[in-house]
Amino acid sequence: MNTLKVEFHNIEGQKLVGRLELPVDRHPHNFALFAHCFTCNKNLIAVKNISRALTSNGFGVLRFDFTGLGESEGDFADTNFSGNVADLVTAADFLRENYQAPTLLIGHSLGGAAVIFAATEINSVKAIATIGAPSNPKHVKHLLKSGIDEINETGKATINLSGRDFTIKKQFLEDLETKSLPETAKALRKPLLIMHSPQDDTVGIKNAEQIYHAAHHPKSFVSLDGADHLLFDKKDSIYVGEVISGWAKRYLNIQEKVDATLKTKHQVAASLDADDGFTTQMKVGNHYMLADEPISYGGNDFGPSPYELVSAGLSACTAMTIQLYAKRKGWPVENVEVHSSYSKDHAQDCENCEADSAKIDTFEREIKLTGDLDDKQKQRIMQIADKCPVHKTLHSKTQVINTLIE
Repeated sequence: MNTLKVEFHNIEGQKLVGRLELPVDRHPHNFALFAHCFTCNKNLIAVKNISRALTSNGFGVLRFDFTGLGESEGDFADTNFSGNVADLVTAADFLRENYQAPTLLIGHSLGGAAVIFAATEINSVKAIATIGAPSNPKHVKHLLKSGIDEINETGKATINLSGRDFTIKKQFLEDLETKSLPETAKALRKPLLIMHSPQDDTVGIKNAEQIYHAAHHPKSFVSLDGADHLLFDKKDSIYVGEVISGWAKRYLNIQEKVDATLKTKHQVAASLDADDGFTTQMKVGNHYMLADEPISYGGNDFGPSPYELVSAGLSACTAMTIQLYAKRKGWPVENVEVHSSYSKDHAQDCENCEADSAKIDTFEREIKLTGDLDDKQKQRIMQIADKCPVHKTLHSKTQVINTLIE
């Protein structure tokens, strides 16, 4: 997991705090912006799970706290729905200026309504997904019903939501009255995915129907059957992230992390562009993968390093050789683990061992055997490990014949 803490400022100059989740094995092909639910924050477990499902599919995801919530500055009592929309536009500007403009907006509950409004102000957005969203921001009023009369009479009230007290001012309610989501959804003309649970007792399924009917095609609906409004079940939130990833690929420009067009008549090929650093496209047999260097060496760590690939070959070949020998002997080797690593160490046996320069390429290999084996069998298997073909290759005199391809 690659998570960065980021900070930017809203239109009032107050600091907003977020987390930018990035894929661990590639550069993001697209960036998504996530809007959390009413009075929630960026650290809601469902938000994390959805974000991580997206990053595992190559997205970069920014989740942040709206003004007055979580780590962000400001007084929640002075905020309103329009302010949430403005925060999303500011967050999109931050991504555009520092990384890449967001192409996907995702909103949960009232955040779902907010992303529909924000999409009209963020030109880079190509697709929107909502989760348990109300068909009108005014739906929030039913959550505030215990204090509506007090708000109307005194201008504000303290209301308990999900075990926490929040002060709601009259301007919050008045702002909701100015927002018509059906009209905005109708004018949106961007791909929309609506996800909703039939069992949602906070925002009823009728809301999804109303959003769907208001929006133009392309539009899609996915039922989150059995899920609760806040997606407390990890399986539900991961499913949401996976579905959004798959759906969005139809509307976004997705560059796969591995170039499957690399051709060769040899067993292995490597291709590296000038601006890719150490991140190298590989075709290994019939398989495509990336090779790279660690971040400490200036790489992106999107794949194994060249020496790690060599060590991988030694480990795999050793395990295969041992199991092949054990099967032929009828010995009960249930499992073989081979751990190996490469370094340059002082030679154990050389004429100039005291010289600082007397170092030799060294592969350290540890072998774990699982099975009912006696000491004699284990000793023989350790001898057989040295006879694996890759081990022999590393010990033999090797030549590399170079030919320049025109």
